[in-house]
Amino acid sequence: MLTLVFWSSGLAKLFDFPTAIAEMEHYGLAPAAPTAIAVIFVQLAGSALVISGRHIWLGAGALGVFTVLTIPIAHAFWSMSGQAAFLEMLFAIEHLSVVGGLMIVAILGRRTAAVQAPVLAGA
Repeated sequence: MLTLVFWSSGLAKLFDFPTAIAEMEHYGLAPAAPTAIAVIFVQLAGSALVISGRHIWLGAGALGVFTVLTIPIAHAFWSMSGQAAFLEMLFAIEHLSVVGGLMIVAILGRRTAAVQAPVLAGA
């Protein structure tokens, strides 16, 4: 469930690439097409790593860094005022909460791998 927001967004961008490019242009990210490809890759590959249970720390870390980077790009509430600033601040706080969840997943994934490694080595 934690990765739903990422893989659903990545798939939407993949299947409607012109809209993904328009989104990158909207946020001033250039060149738009390669940036959209990078975003799709991070969202889908990061989600796949977390879901598969392989290199969870890498997938969660990539998604976490991506999520933090979206705050100044798409949710710069400090440069706004009124209701718009308030709403964007809520989105930024939500993003930080997701990053916290990703951190927990990364930590628990590493602990699980550390516990399983001796068992697998003895098998």
